[in-house]
Amino acid sequence: MPLHVEQRGSGSGPPVVLLHGFTQTARLWGPFGDLLAQDHALIGIDLPGHGGSGSVRADLPTTAGLVREAVISVADGATCDLLGYSLGARVALHVVTGTDLPVGRLIVIGGTGGIEDPAARRKRRDADEATAAALEESGDVAPFIARWVSSPMFARLAGAAQPEERLRNSAAGLASSLRMAGAGTQEPLWDRLPALEMPLLALAGTDDNRFTAHALRLAHAVPSGVASLVPGGGHAAHLAQPSLVARTVRHWLATTR
Repeated sequence: MPLHVEQRGSGSGPPVVLLHGFTQTARLWGPFGDLLAQDHALIGIDLPGHGGSGSVRADLPTTAGLVREAVISVADGATCDLLGYSLGARVALHVVTGTDLPVGRLIVIGGTGGIEDPAARRKRRDADEATAAALEESGDVAPFIARWVSSPMFARLAGAAQPEERLRNSAAGLASSLRMAGAGTQEPLWDRLPALEMPLLALAGTDDNRFTAHALRLAHAVPSGVASLVPGGGHAAHLAQPSLVARTVRHWLATTR
């Protein structure tokens, strides 16, 4: 089943493919997306279990293949730039390491190459399974979304969380995403990153300590990689500080080939 695609914006350069985070949709990029659309054509994709792709069930490698098909269907095989946030960053890394989609530049926000310790990875899978089971049992996505966006990880979001858009998702869809594409399911990709030839921009908020370390490591692992840390930013810095992050991304795209 194909993934749902949302398109907007314009520009003469390569289109920017946007891959959203968990509980979000292709429409949930807020003012950051609006600013990026001023000079770039955007291809937003609803990932499996989310939005218009809510009935799709897929693990990370399969999702990467579905993203490839979706982008080729609308971009006619042209080279694209790829931007992924959190869950979308995991997918983006699988796209560039596991498919032949022509990606010119890669941007990850709150991304990681994976949990390397098998015990820690299993612990994360178990935690996601428990969360998924509880969500399925209740069948009510609204309180789950409320708890999710109010967690310390998203303390900076406040009014930028857009809970109404997240409510387009279903309990079954989100549970499947946790089980099949959660952080604990990601096989470590760190050893594949040195083979990437495209430029990489790894972004993270300075208050998001774990992902700050991941951003620096990603930038070090990719030969043409750089990291940019957002002062005072949390996990979703592009939503909480859209002007600053959009300025950083637009400048990098304008000056990097």
